[in-house]
Amino acid sequence: ARVVGQKDISKLVQGSTYLPVYSSIYQLHENKTYDLTVTASIRNISPADTVYLQKANYYGTDGRLVRKYLQHPVYIKPLETLEIVIYEKDRAGGTGGNFVFDWAAKSEQKAPLFEAVMISTSGQQGLSFLTRGVRIER
Repeated sequence: ARVVGQKDISKLVQGSTYLPVYSSIYQLHENKTYDLTVTASIRNISPADTVYLQKANYYGTDGRLVRKYLQHPVYIKPLETLEIVIYEKDRAGGTGGNFVFDWAAKSEQKAPLFEAVMISTSGQQGLSFLTRGVRIER
């Protein structure tokens, strides 16, 4: 299993990252929205060191907690990517959804990369865009 004990990561650099995501966006006017599939990627960009994900919490436009994706800290191997997919019909996050991730790594330079790709296709119309996480204070 991927689960790691808290004591195993207590001596590492701890950080938090905010990642904006859009499970829907406005179309034409504020009363019409377009639903999107969200893929949130947590990328270990180190070719040599493991990183640890302690929290992956999803919040809605109103700031309330929608879902906790982790019950225990997990590890991410060198150059490995973990993904969280929010299905197109899951509108819980709304137009201003976001994640807060807590992580641990050997150093600041070994911090994971957080990105989200939002996509939808319908008929001959396709829409996709990317957001990137920003470091926040705990």
